[in-house]
Amino acid sequence: MSLYKRKDSPNWWVKITPLNGRPIQQSTGTANRRKAQEFHDKLKAAQWDKERLGIKPKRSWREAVVRWLEETSEKATHKEDVKKLTWLHRFLGELNLDQIDLDMIDKIRSAKLKEATKATANRYLALVRAILIRARDEWEWIDKAPKIRLFKETNNRERSLTQQEAKTLLDELPEHQREMVLFALATGLRQGNVVKLEWPQVNMELRHAWVQATHSKNRHPISVPLNEMAMEVLKRQEGNHPTRVFTYKGKPIVWANTKHWRAALKRAGIENFRWHDLRHTWATWQRQAGTPTHELQRLGGWRTGAMVERYAHLAPDHLAFAASRLDSILKGYDLATQA
Repeated sequence: MSLYKRKDSPNWWVKITPLNGRPIQQSTGTANRRKAQEFHDKLKAAQWDKERLGIKPKRSWREAVVRWLEETSEKATHKEDVKKLTWLHRFLGELNLDQIDLDMIDKIRSAKLKEATKATANRYLALVRAILIRARDEWEWIDKAPKIRLFKETNNRERSLTQQEAKTLLDELPEHQREMVLFALATGLRQGNVVKLEWPQVNMELRHAWVQATHSKNRHPISVPLNEMAMEVLKRQEGNHPTRVFTYKGKPIVWANTKHWRAALKRAGIENFRWHDLRHTWATWQRQAGTPTHELQRLGGWRTGAMVERYAHLAPDHLAFAASRLDSILKGYDLATQA
């Protein structure tokens, strides 16, 4: 059967068996039977041109998006990709892949810069580049792809709260959000891992929690030792919900960056601060308390030490102790110069 439905997808799927090679099996990207048939007919005609006439069929950006989303559905950033691709549709939605050139990329770059930073624009450009490269190298849909250059980024945004700022913010937050913020400051977990924390992930007796690899940004499990503050927060949540830890009026919280959060920041007089900066705050406080780099890396769930090195300068006392180890050796030289 050329068109068929799958249990794991609302859309129609197409299967075409060419004269040579493996069968073509992919989503049509639509749940509409008529549109799916049109997709099938175009794909079959293009395959005929390729086999009989040696003509590579033209592929559309829409086809590439459908295939990309199907193949990358397990990515941690899948939902973010969907949002980016929705925004990109206004520029690329009606184009074939071979029509996407550097002039079009410049239009996308300029449009995104009017509403966001260079770093954000890079995320959109990188997604377009990744899809075009896969279309060229893996799917063999196009012979070449434009060389998309990204903006140079300076990774110097390390916004964190002072202890007084944190106290002021906590005083302004409603109770359910104050508890989540306290837990984030105590553990360093990302927003999604705090908001979606479930009781099966917590062992109160062992004072330990964990984040499964499927819920971790780098797809590695994270071990979370619970300090006294984290334990106190969890104890106050016990009995509120059978599954989820953090709730509001008996229902699981689904998002932290709400109008109440933004209003509390404004009342506290705290500017240029995002929820993710709570993680920066936690890491900053850890380093200032003398936590060494290798321990901070494991606590924060970073795969490499590169991200942790951003906080190295925040532990001057720790480095001063290391520097003082040469005092006894150099003292002799000092005495010699005075003789």
